[in-house]
Amino acid sequence: MPDRIMFVQLKTGYNTDAGPSWISMVTFTNTWRTAYFHGRTLRRVTGTAYANYDSNFYDVESDERYWVSGPKRDQTDARYRHHKPVVDEDCREQYEAFLVGAALPGRERG
Repeated sequence: MPDRIMFVQLKTGYNTDAGPSWISMVTFTNTWRTAYFHGRTLRRVTGTAYANYDSNFYDVESDERYWVSGPKRDQTDARYRHHKPVVDEDCREQYEAFLVGAALPGRERG
């Protein structure tokens, strides 16, 4: 299963882009439809039942909504608010190298 350093933001219960966010190692299934993050199982939003422009994954147990995307080098990961996410220790070194120009693991070719 692919592991990627990703930007993850909790959307449920918060105004637009005001939820807590993380730079974290996320494990995806081979189909990229399921992600594992901080002990949670997240499924990709599909169909009209979960249609929502503010989230692209939901927690299968709690139904909380999340936005999961690749991190941006300019650190403007949230669309409207620009508070800094918590960077998990297990990916801090690679993320800091990315901020100064290195490729993220698994994305060496783009």
